[in-house]
Amino acid sequence: MENIALIGIDLGKNSFHIHCQDHRGKAVYRKKFTRPKLIEFLATCPATTIAMEACGGSHFMARKLAELG
Repeated sequence: MENIALIGIDLGKNSFHIHCQDHRGKAVYRKKFTRPKLIEFLATCPATTIAMEACGGSHFMARKLAELG
């Protein structure tokens, strides 16, 4: 997980898909999570850029991620 430079999150109602890339833009990890598991996963990741779409759920997720640092 040390080589992750960007995490993209597709926000859904019950499931969240993530796509992690390295500095060259190569996909290094893809997975589907539930909300609690996603927050648990992101808490273990090093500080990096996280991108997600703008919607009602993104505000909640942004607050949770800001709490993680």
